[in-house]
Amino acid sequence: TLQAYASVLANGDLVTWFFNSTVVTVVITVLTVALSAAAAYGFSRTRFRGRNALFALTIAGIMVPPQILIVPLYRQMLSMGLADTYAGIILPQLVLPAMVFILKKFFDGIPHELEEAARVDGAGSLRIFLQIVLPLSRSILAAVSIFVFIHAWNNFLWPFIITSDPGLMTLPVGLVQVQSAFGVRYAQVMASAILAGLPLIVVFMLFQRQIIRGVATTGL
Repeated sequence: TLQAYASVLANGDLVTWFFNSTVVTVVITVLTVALSAAAAYGFSRTRFRGRNALFALTIAGIMVPPQILIVPLYRQMLSMGLADTYAGIILPQLVLPAMVFILKKFFDGIPHELEEAARVDGAGSLRIFLQIVLPLSRSILAAVSIFVFIHAWNNFLWPFIITSDPGLMTLPVGLVQVQSAFGVRYAQVMASAILAGLPLIVVFMLFQRQIIRGVATTGL
């Protein structure tokens, strides 16, 4: 078993793939949660013409299979010169309508009286969002962050399509390369899979309370 782990680390680019997955996943998690929270707060608290139609369009995005968007997204990344770049991997994964819906429903439950009291004291919308709404939403933000982290870490299809440089491959894509290289040598393949799954195991062990609370809160 130890020989299998040593063989994978010595003959593959597992360290590089692990680094790429870490960078891509962390950036996607931070930006997706920030964008989703801002959009959800806008839908929850701001009144503007076409708000309901725009929110309905956002919810409709949940029903669109990601595979349908592969071709237009790939052509768009090529036209922008972002193929085989971190930006090309990250940008198409930043929009998750389901997270906007979850956060919007949570923000709807926050009492308006807290914001009205802050406005009386002279706070603006941005300050209310950053200093009142977000601190009250730590539990749901943690749950959403974990969901996004797991989704980004396990994503295979888009990084597989947009990258051809081994130095930019993420772990799920790299594992396919390991399997192709080692063929039927299952020990090496399983060793790679275990090493790739360790971060998710650590995340679950550290944040299992938030994961369970998030599942119960969102009804997923």
